[in-house]
Amino acid sequence: MDVKVESRQWSSQFVFFAAAIGSAVGISNIWKFTYVAGENGGGAFVLIYILSLAVISVPALIAELLIGRCGGRSVVGTMKVLTEREAVSKNWHYYGVMAAVGVFLALSFYCVIAGWTVDYIVLATTGAFENISSNEAENIFGALQKDPIRIICSQILFIGITAYIVASGVRGGLEKVLRWLTPGLFIILLLLVGYAMVAAEFSKGLTFMFEADFSKISPQVILMAVGQAFFSLGVGLGVLMTIGAYMDKDIPIGRAAIIIASADGGVAILAGLAIFPIVFSYGLSPAGGPGLIFTTLPIAFGQMPAGSIFGPLFFLLLALAALTSSITLLEAVIAWLEEVTVLSRNKLALFTGLALWLAGLATVFSFNIWSEVKPLSMITLFKDKTFFDLIDYLVSNIMMPLGGIMVTVLAGWSLSRETVVDELNLGSTVFFEVWYFLVRYVVPLSVGAVFIVNLA
Repeated sequence: MDVKVESRQWSSQFVFFAAAIGSAVGISNIWKFTYVAGENGGGAFVLIYILSLAVISVPALIAELLIGRCGGRSVVGTMKVLTEREAVSKNWHYYGVMAAVGVFLALSFYCVIAGWTVDYIVLATTGAFENISSNEAENIFGALQKDPIRIICSQILFIGITAYIVASGVRGGLEKVLRWLTPGLFIILLLLVGYAMVAAEFSKGLTFMFEADFSKISPQVILMAVGQAFFSLGVGLGVLMTIGAYMDKDIPIGRAAIIIASADGGVAILAGLAIFPIVFSYGLSPAGGPGLIFTTLPIAFGQMPAGSIFGPLFFLLLALAALTSSITLLEAVIAWLEEVTVLSRNKLALFTGLALWLAGLATVFSFNIWSEVKPLSMITLFKDKTFFDLIDYLVSNIMMPLGGIMVTVLAGWSLSRETVVDELNLGSTVFFEVWYFLVRYVVPLSVGAVFIVNLA
């Protein structure tokens, strides 16, 4: 085995799960889940979200992990291995390249948004939210978005930390950090839930989260829940495939996927139980949209007892969730570059970090000096989209769903049944037959429906 590849193997099951869960759990689980659930009726959305995790996300995650472990390389390298060893079409190489490019583009704007959480830790710590009104909260967020220098500073800090960790290698960097960050993320989240139970309208939050009003279920709500369950895991762009490439052959993939998806969904549910009781306690709306985290919650933190402690703690939670994801995203890119260049990991991390910073400037400036620049305004669908909107649309609405569909097609149709059975080590059990049916038909059709709707 190549020395570079051998050095990437996870040293234990614990660090594998810390990496996989850390990768799956990101800002989307806390930020997007809460505002999307708030806008779509709470309990009804949550019920469909949980069902989607079980029926769609887990089968797709199993597919991505087994492909990764079967290939044992980066997403591009894995496609090459499968072409040579399993006789799959050489055209799968194009999926590998698309996935790697998609990860880079996603990370370019992810680091900018993650930088906001770092900025808000400082704001919350210095008392900027004390007794603020809704207008003042919006002005604080607006002032951040309009200040490119301020955004760039937090962006550079976040990229620098991410690149430094990845440059140190799988065992010297990712393992050392993730073995502490991932459990730490859960500890902070549980502390926030505990606070909500004691000092906020926890019963109202509980009712909103788990009392399903079926009259609020519509095709749009169903597709939103399916999309949130599937894409919050990060399936499709090969990040979990790369993590799977480093996993030990003794780890059962089915069990691993269930644990990872359960942790991913658990964080989203716990985030709702921490956030919605606080929102209800101060007469705020759970349907606050994307501004729920950055313009609604600061009002509550400025009024609530111990808000000066739990405000910074909450934004630290967001920053840690972002970091556990960003380092695995960057690892997926570096793993590919390591296989195709002779450069050291340190140099690759440095150069890729610089490229991410430059690419991320398109997102930074989309909120201020380029806010009126609409590059594709001549096309009706894109007439109001900034550079950031276009990059986000490309990654979230095209690359991720296409990647998700391709992963299920590769595992369910292109790889031989014998290879899949051998990798999963299940034999022709009922569990295998159910998974095989879901991954071949239900998952691609469901993700395809979300893909079609998102194109509009």
